[in-house]
Amino acid sequence: MKFVVSSSSLLKQLTALNGVIASNPVVPILENFLFEVADGKIVVCSSDLQTSMITEISVEGKDKGTICVPAKILIDTLKNLPEQPVTFTIDEDSYSVEISSDNGRYKLSGENATDFPKVPAVKNGYAVDISSEVLLRAIATTLFATSTDDLKPQMTGVYLSLNETNATFAATDGHRLVRFRRVDIASETANTLLLPRKALTLLKGSLPSDNTLVKIEFNASNAFFSFNNIKMICRLIDERFPDFENAIPVNNPNKLTINRIEFLNSLKRISIYANKTTHQVRLKIAGSELQISAEDLDFSNEANERLACEYEGEDLEIGFNAKFLVEMLTNLDCEQIDINMSQPNKAGLISPHKKDTNEDVLMLVMPVMLNNYA
Repeated sequence: MKFVVSSSSLLKQLTALNGVIASNPVVPILENFLFEVADGKIVVCSSDLQTSMITEISVEGKDKGTICVPAKILIDTLKNLPEQPVTFTIDEDSYSVEISSDNGRYKLSGENATDFPKVPAVKNGYAVDISSEVLLRAIATTLFATSTDDLKPQMTGVYLSLNETNATFAATDGHRLVRFRRVDIASETANTLLLPRKALTLLKGSLPSDNTLVKIEFNASNAFFSFNNIKMICRLIDERFPDFENAIPVNNPNKLTINRIEFLNSLKRISIYANKTTHQVRLKIAGSELQISAEDLDFSNEANERLACEYEGEDLEIGFNAKFLVEMLTNLDCEQIDINMSQPNKAGLISPHKKDTNEDVLMLVMPVMLNNYA
């Protein structure tokens, strides 16, 4: 079997798929790309049993065949080749792969394609179309708040709820919660999915930032994303997501409005002086002034800054984990934010000051108890 392909276009597609491959896979065959050549194109697949990605590339050649090619050595070779056509010659009896370029020849041993696990298909499923720009925003806004604790699998993914009126994405790690809602996406049937973090991280890196339509199909066990010439299938997390709507406090009479970038930069500076374990910063709000302070008693470090703000409500002093606040503000892209609060021991709610007609973003962060409230 023989085919010719552009080295840079092959590398670009393989790089997108390479993220799926685990560094120490359960089955050794999963260290390979599966190549299926037919009708002047090559279908490449990578998998870790939970997530699979597939792409299609045009090639010159009329041969048909399948082979598994070691991913790392192939990508490293292509990375170091200048843009040029490369010829793959594959011996299907010995599974040897020879790559010929203008510079030379490279020979590596592949494996039998029949050993590669079959990619699941979505049968009897539901489907919804989302623009890649909106899906990217949804992933970027929620993914950072997922838990990395594998002992709480229900919190390690992003929850997606579809109904007739909207689509809601949510993520929480128990200390913070993000809810991203779009009213311009709807499904005739109500469905909920729990999408794994790894699959969404790969999607985030592969999705174009334009209005390409992404088709999402899903059933009880798998979700299937397809756009341009890329397809991704991931196994859903089979756990019950926490009832997050009941965790959002309803009555928050104290409302702070402040410039997001100024607040973010101030937090970054002040957090340098915070305790390295708690990352605690103190917000003291009175009138139209916000005082941000932090101290690390172990090293006698302390810092404070004052910022102008708009504030409605009673004077308040509340503590937060600066790391969480910085991540939340970094993942918003508005000029001003609102922070709604009630008491020093109740969660604060962060949202963009100017609301998009189709979009509703809400971020909840739990407070850190200050010494004078303990």
